[in-house]
Amino acid sequence: MIKKSVEKNGYEKKDVKVFAIIGYAATIIAFLVVVIIFLNDYFIAAKEEMVYNVYLKPESSEIRDIRARETEILTTYKVLNADLGIYRIPIDLAMQLLAEEHFQDRIKVR
Repeated sequence: MIKKSVEKNGYEKKDVKVFAIIGYAATIIAFLVVVIIFLNDYFIAAKEEMVYNVYLKPESSEIRDIRARETEILTTYKVLNADLGIYRIPIDLAMQLLAEEHFQDRIKVR
């Protein structure tokens, strides 16, 4: 039928179906929006899983024990060797004492 109208007049006289084109375009756009939303949610979920596994995953009891020992060593007093005068003091206090000692030495030099 299209062939007859083209052959007879030399051009097609039918109008383009605008509503069909708008419908196809709307369908394609809706599909793309759904795909983008799905991919966005997928990547957010994958990122959250990675963050959980790397940073938030429950640690083993060995690591907890090691960290407890480290904390105890860094924050408590203890006599290590009384004959030699070796004592353990909290790290914060040790840093403060060293800083004061260094400051006093600099004052004496000037």
